[in-house]
Amino acid sequence: MLLKALLKYSTVSAILVGLDGWHYSRSELDAMPNPQLAHDRRGAHWTFDAESYVEFVRALRQDITEDSGVLTAPGFDHANKDPRPGAVCIEPEHRIVIIEGLYTLLSIPPWKEASGLLDERWVIRVDAIKARERLIERHVMTRVAKDRQEAIWRADENDGPSLCSLTFFFT
Repeated sequence: MLLKALLKYSTVSAILVGLDGWHYSRSELDAMPNPQLAHDRRGAHWTFDAESYVEFVRALRQDITEDSGVLTAPGFDHANKDPRPGAVCIEPEHRIVIIEGLYTLLSIPPWKEASGLLDERWVIRVDAIKARERLIERHVMTRVAKDRQEAIWRADENDGPSLCSLTFFFT
């Protein structure tokens, strides 16, 4: 909604980049010491390629010149349940880049460096019960979960603990 408002009421070019693109792929989760745990907790901060995300934010901070090209960011393909490299193209004329995601403000390495490079940091607080219901609906709609029962499990056993960890790690 923020991006739509910016595009409607401003002449500034903006683009949205979702942190979901930096999820480790399912094959990368398979290679972790405890693959079952990695898959079950997919979405926890340690199941993201945080180093690559930090590199992206560093690249955003580079001065734009006549020679500046397109900077790409990964997206997330919900049908394949994996990130899609280069899915988002940030053109030199994009003056506002909105990065959305739970871990953009984490105060632990390497996330902390990226957070410090952002011009602004916004936290949108949502009632916990509403957030849980939205997560369940999103998991079903995007087919992260095969049905509502699995979506409830993911919301309670994966997303809930991840959200609780943010209390300790926010900048």
